[in-house]
Amino acid sequence: MKGKTISLLGLMIALSAVGASIKIPAVIDSVALDALPALLAAALLGVRAGAITGALGHLFSALIGGFPLGPMHLLIAVEMAALVWSFGILYKQNKRILASLVFIVGNAFIAPVPFIFLMNKGFYFAIVPSLLIGSFLNTVLAVILIPRLSSLTQQVLKKRDAH
Repeated sequence: MKGKTISLLGLMIALSAVGASIKIPAVIDSVALDALPALLAAALLGVRAGAITGALGHLFSALIGGFPLGPMHLLIAVEMAALVWSFGILYKQNKRILASLVFIVGNAFIAPVPFIFLMNKGFYFAIVPSLLIGSFLNTVLAVILIPRLSSLTQQVLKKRDAH
């Protein structure tokens, strides 16, 4: 990664930490707007930057919430990285609706499936509505903001570094 890309990645990670502080009422206190900057990063800076931002954003959200699921948040961080990566790939292929649906369905319904086995079905059914709302909000905001930020991001990345 080049210097400007790393700087923008740092900005997205910082915004993800801010988004992690914006909590959406949930059964557990870890549904937040931390995925919004990750989705922006995936579409604007590349899937690797998005995945890093998604994983760290979830960990910030979990930290702010007091790590209610303990070390299982590491599994969720990996899932977030994979979902954001998938979103970025599909979005860059101009499959924006599919990218959005994959992220929303993946984050709300598929990502929590391991918790059926690690905890119980009750936990799964309790968390899905909150995850659905959070995933929807993060994705809709990202899809609205990406085209508006795209030209700005490209201008910043194309300018030569001042020596």
